[in-house]
Amino acid sequence: MTAPVLAPDLFPRVCPVCGTSAAREVAPANVDFRKLDSFAFSSRKLPEYMHFRLVVCDTCDLLYSTPAPAQRAIEVAYDGAAFDAGEESRYAAVTYGRILSRITAQLPDRSHALDIGTGDGAFLLELLEAGFQQVSGVEPSAAPIACADPRVRDRIRHAVFRPQDFEADSFSLVTCFQTMEHVFDPLQLCKDALRITRPGGAFFIVCHNRRALPNQLLGQRSPIYDIEHLQLFSPRSARELLLRAGFERVELHPVVNRYPASYWAKLVPLPAPLKEKLMRVLASTGLGRIPVPAPPGNLAAVAWRPLRA
Repeated sequence: MTAPVLAPDLFPRVCPVCGTSAAREVAPANVDFRKLDSFAFSSRKLPEYMHFRLVVCDTCDLLYSTPAPAQRAIEVAYDGAAFDAGEESRYAAVTYGRILSRITAQLPDRSHALDIGTGDGAFLLELLEAGFQQVSGVEPSAAPIACADPRVRDRIRHAVFRPQDFEADSFSLVTCFQTMEHVFDPLQLCKDALRITRPGGAFFIVCHNRRALPNQLLGQRSPIYDIEHLQLFSPRSARELLLRAGFERVELHPVVNRYPASYWAKLVPLPAPLKEKLMRVLASTGLGRIPVPAPPGNLAAVAWRPLRA
């Protein structure tokens, strides 16, 4: 069902990581607002292959959109977004949980953790399983919260992440998965995460890696080129983002995701009739439920707040 999900007003911006304006155009905008529906700003959706004008920063290697929607318009779009990715959310949480196991021993404690852009809170369950005593999440969309497991639903704040809602130095771990691409000012988000992280604590993010082989091979037919993504990172620009925010010891890890075959099929850039036929075959045969591991081109980054200012 078509729905007016985003105001069409766009605003120019410089590189949201390093602040420079030296950039070259990679692709012109190809957005048709009439074709956007309630899933346009939902997680793990069927790709539309639309995006705003894209440029690449000559200084830090960030690919970003300019002009782009204002932050308030983005917040409104996410608030009304639909959600039907509960199964994929659980698979992703398990994947990120495996990376979490490499981090926990280095944390000052496991008292408090916050997940920014938590969706239906699937990763909050991983945090509880890992021994964190107090976990909470922030999610701008109402629909995934309604689908959250009862064990964590009350721990999710329906709001956009704002640092003033949390005390400084209050979390041993802050996480933010597949969200950094979606915000107007990712550097400010990282600075805000630094403020609420305890000295010696960690900020753990996952983002798309535009330099990964699958994304390089597919080019703009990769599902990472999407109206939701106001910027796309490379290892270089992700490291630069976290260091400029004030973190140190940035560790980068490739991510091997494990999803049902039907989800991978959803992302394949096939003509619509052929993709629909493939999805029907996978559903009718049960093959679509088989979990398949693959490296889709994601990047995990763990950065640490300095013990001393």
